[in-house]
Amino acid sequence: MKSRSQQLGREIPTWLSAGLVFGALAAILWLEKRRPLRREREVKLRRDARNVVMGAMTAIVIQLAEKPLVMPLARRAHEKRRGLLPRLGLGRVLETVLATILLDYTLYIWHVLMHRVPLLWRFHRAHHADLDLSTTTALRFHFGEMLLSVPWRAAQVATIGVAPRPLSFWQTLTLLAILFHHSNVRLPMALERWLCRVLVTPRMHGIHHSVIEDETNSNWGTIFSFPDYLHTTIRLNVPQQVIAIGVPAFRESERLRLADVLRMPFERQRPSQKLKSGSAPERREPLPGRATTLAE
Repeated sequence: MKSRSQQLGREIPTWLSAGLVFGALAAILWLEKRRPLRREREVKLRRDARNVVMGAMTAIVIQLAEKPLVMPLARRAHEKRRGLLPRLGLGRVLETVLATILLDYTLYIWHVLMHRVPLLWRFHRAHHADLDLSTTTALRFHFGEMLLSVPWRAAQVATIGVAPRPLSFWQTLTLLAILFHHSNVRLPMALERWLCRVLVTPRMHGIHHSVIEDETNSNWGTIFSFPDYLHTTIRLNVPQQVIAIGVPAFRESERLRLADVLRMPFERQRPSQKLKSGSAPERREPLPGRATTLAE
């Protein structure tokens, strides 16, 4: 029997993590065809190919820049008992659960900063500029955003004191969560109303990707929805059929080719929340009743 220390000191096997992620991706892609939630604007194959290429670039950056720094920090925290969690003397399961909750909460803070800090938003809006929202949008992050996130991830691990096993568990769960909540899958409304009390769901995250600024500035959670409830940034009263996905300043698909999106952070910046006409999008029509929303 492996000791608690040995178990926490070992990462989840790569084959298991990869199997879960690719299995979930395949299942969600199948469900998106069977039960679509929103009508798509762009040619799906072309958009998915662009998103997959961006995802591959991001994965390379994570392997080259993040993992060589963050995983050794996790091993040091575990071996030297540095950070918050090692000092609490928790059991293996409880330490993993608490590490997952704290990592997810601090990721919520980082997500808010990505929207609030102009330099960070330059890179993050490449993700939001997708004109459709589906599970491949979960892969669509600018490689520069991943580079900028490395110091934050290192600070998360060092401050919380996350061991390698809980860190790899959280990383896998985060990938599964973003594939799920970005998906274009129509879940039964009753089920999703129950799920969104605990987890971030497709309808909930769809509101975050709206071109309406007040709606974008809500639902910032990744795995769990409690940070949005805690900070009153939860919004559930917008039905999917009235949401326009994307960034107001980038509404033309011909300006969102792969090279355009990769260049986006480095170009002269213009107000993201303004349409080509110079006005900000507004929701003029009254929202439908609660039957079509997550609000109860």
